[in-house]
Amino acid sequence: MADTIKVAITGPKTGPVTQYADDQFIGAKQAIKDINAKGGVDGKMLEAREYDDAADPRQAVAVANKVVNDGVKFVIGHVTSPATQPASDIYEDEGVIMITPAATSPEITARGYQLTFRTFGLDIAQAQAAGNYIADHAKPKSVAVLHDKQQYGEGLATAVKQTLDAKGVKVAVFEGLTAGDKDFSSIIQKLKQNNVDFVYWGGYHPELGLILRQAQDKGLKARFMAAEACANDSLSQTAQNASEGLLVTVPKAFDADPENKAIVNAIKADGKNPSGPYVFPAYSAVQLIAEGIKAAGSEDTDKVAKAIHEGTFQTPTGALSFDEKGDLKDFRFLVHEWHFGKPKTEVSPQ
Repeated sequence: MADTIKVAITGPKTGPVTQYADDQFIGAKQAIKDINAKGGVDGKMLEAREYDDAADPRQAVAVANKVVNDGVKFVIGHVTSPATQPASDIYEDEGVIMITPAATSPEITARGYQLTFRTFGLDIAQAQAAGNYIADHAKPKSVAVLHDKQQYGEGLATAVKQTLDAKGVKVAVFEGLTAGDKDFSSIIQKLKQNNVDFVYWGGYHPELGLILRQAQDKGLKARFMAAEACANDSLSQTAQNASEGLLVTVPKAFDADPENKAIVNAIKADGKNPSGPYVFPAYSAVQLIAEGIKAAGSEDTDKVAKAIHEGTFQTPTGALSFDEKGDLKDFRFLVHEWHFGKPKTEVSPQ
């Protein structure tokens, strides 16, 4: 038997969305450090193995195959939904447990896999929180819903539109833009022509940062809203003060929970930021693996997965229990207002 338990941490260490992987690596590595400091798992130390999928589905498949060839049986990741889904096919076939702390597409867990879990909420819950807020609180005159034509963004945008439709809010513009584009003047002109005063963006922060800045430059007076993938400092670096007042749906601020103070202090002492949306879900994902192995009394992944499915686990992100798909039974998204150069503030309806 090996004297360590290898844990893969997989995500985009290169490419345009490395910020999301940074969160995951910070949380997962801190959890491994803390668990090992307390004696490991049944006397064995956890050993981190890091892999870069560049948020690319083809590279994610290559990474998944490498994880299998390296004899790793437990994976924290992947991060983006388009990379996570094809990787999970390989892990399920090869008996590897994957826990993603960030990928939110419902399709990932819709296939009945037994070795796939996530410690984050689904797009649909996030979209409902956004749609309800738009309809019940923002009450705009003319709404646009835009997306980047990718699995995460288009899925979110479609679900937001469905929520708005159900509430009788007409969406004036529903349109897909191309990820990686730099010039959004034509869509901004279309929004102005339709007198749009509220825009929901389904996608990642690089495009939204440019859209916000160009909308400000072109005099579009509209409130913007996006999901957790845009709630990061890289957005502010691109959009600057055009990011002020952006609404974002995010999980509870786990770093503000007094019970997590020791973890927060340890992360800060390491020169890292504990406040990213995926930091604590990644920490909890590692803890789930450790607790699952203990509960199963085995490193056999079928037995560990069964223990995770059947158990309730106390973690820094709360008491976690899972449905038959591997999704959390209870995960709430809050609405926050983003501020340029200052902490975000919660504006969720109470």
